[in-house]
Amino acid sequence: MTGADLQGLLIEKWGYSFDIQFRRTQGKIFLQVMWRYLEQASFPLSEDEYLTHLDRVALYLNEWGQVDYVQRWIAETRDRPRLGKAVSVPLSLGERALEWLADEF
Repeated sequence: MTGADLQGLLIEKWGYSFDIQFRRTQGKIFLQVMWRYLEQASFPLSEDEYLTHLDRVALYLNEWGQVDYVQRWIAETRDRPRLGKAVSVPLSLGERALEWLADEF
C-alpha cells in the first residue's frame, strides 16, 4: 500500500481525503481518521505534504502487516469522521507495539 492507495481508500469510503494520525493511549496504538480533510480550504498541508504524510503512514502499516486489516475495517465500519470525533481503528501489534512508534506520534 502507498499513500495514494490510502487516499483512494478514504475517498472511496467517505468522499474526502481525510487526515490520518497514529495515537498511542493506554498501551494501545490506534490509526485515527480525523475530521479534517485535504479538500478543506483551512487544511494545514499542501497536497504534496499530505501525500508524503500518507506515504509514511502506509509505510508503518506495511511494516506492521496491518494493511489488509485496516482496509477491511474501513470498508466495514459505519462510523464517519465528523467535527471533534475521529474514527479510531485499533491496531494489534503484539507485545512490542510501543517500540515501533517514536515520540513524534
